[in-house]
Amino acid sequence: MKPSIRPLAFSVLGIVTALVIWQVLAEARVAGNALPSATTVFANLASTLGLGSFWSSLASTIGIALLALALSAVAGIVIGLLVGSFESVRYATLAVLEFLKPVPPIVILPLAVLVLGPTVEMSLFLVVFGCLLPIVMQTVDGVQSTDPVARDTARSYGMGEGEILARVVLPSAMPYIGTALRVAAPAALVVTVVAGLLGGGPGLGQSIYQAQAAGDYAGLYGLVIVLGLLGLLFQGATRVAERRVLHWHESYREVVP
Repeated sequence: MKPSIRPLAFSVLGIVTALVIWQVLAEARVAGNALPSATTVFANLASTLGLGSFWSSLASTIGIALLALALSAVAGIVIGLLVGSFESVRYATLAVLEFLKPVPPIVILPLAVLVLGPTVEMSLFLVVFGCLLPIVMQTVDGVQSTDPVARDTARSYGMGEGEILARVVLPSAMPYIGTALRVAAPAALVVTVVAGLLGGGPGLGQSIYQAQAAGDYAGLYGLVIVLGLLGLLFQGATRVAERRVLHWHESYREVVP
């Protein structure tokens, strides 16, 4: 077996084994009606794919997650550059950032629902809240890791602070920002689903809640599978984007023997 094929073969074997175990446990009724068989779930999922309501919920989930991730990235990078580059900004925001760091989005979900209601705006707010701070902190770390010699060299060539930020500091911080976005992308999807599941926001989270409330366990499992695949897609897309944007960085260069 070729080395490049072996990982794929083992991955397929693992998936098949998991499906077989699932089917056996369902047939043995170890969890009663709460665990439908794999064949039942996939048959139900196939019929669900023909419903317009499913695609509408899927589009809402993807749209909210991507828009909130983009807003978080822009705001997080700008704030991180300012906090990491200027001591006055860092001292002014230090207490606020440290206070917000341990607060998960689900904690403020009741307040967000109370103020904004079960709306798209509520979901966007929660996702931005959950993704913004990690991007800010990673950007700050990237800014502070910038080679001081490179900064001094840029100043000796007459560059102003704004130009140094754009042409020296930002490229230096890009690997840190890339890592933050790779972590934040699946987190954005998770928070979007939680906002619908617990807060009534639009999307697949709300569909999961409705399936659970109606006792439609096959539909519920099918939606969970869709979200798992969507999470893999998000993570894979961010990896590809990171590799293309940072192709110049030493960690992504191909080693030539």
